[in-house]
Amino acid sequence: MIREPFCASNRQLLLIIAVIIAAGLLALYFFAEPSSGLYPRCAFKMLTGLSCPGCGSQRAVHALLHGDLGSAFAYNALFIIEIPLIGLLLLSRIPRLRGSRLQRILSARVFILSILFTIIIWTIVRNIFDV
Repeated sequence: MIREPFCASNRQLLLIIAVIIAAGLLALYFFAEPSSGLYPRCAFKMLTGLSCPGCGSQRAVHALLHGDLGSAFAYNALFIIEIPLIGLLLLSRIPRLRGSRLQRILSARVFILSILFTIIIWTIVRNIFDV
């Protein structure tokens, strides 16, 4: 397998993505208070009255950015637990890591199905026990 070099256009793309993420986090930190009504409403919750796996994620990130880990877990515990996993998934997409052990593990069918199973169980549990 021939690996493509990490060229300037890839670096520029990563820089643009990093700037967009940083700008979004700064806006969330300074301007978007959860009680302000600026957060979009969950279409699934509006239609069914049930919480989807992502419900509360934006409020959880806001709380986490303000150092309130307890509130972040209360809003969406699974999302907070999976933040390191999301970071690993993004890291595994760096071209020079293609074909690495990390990418093989994160792409494995068993791993993907276990994440899907966890999300399904979380959704059921949070709606039954109002977590």
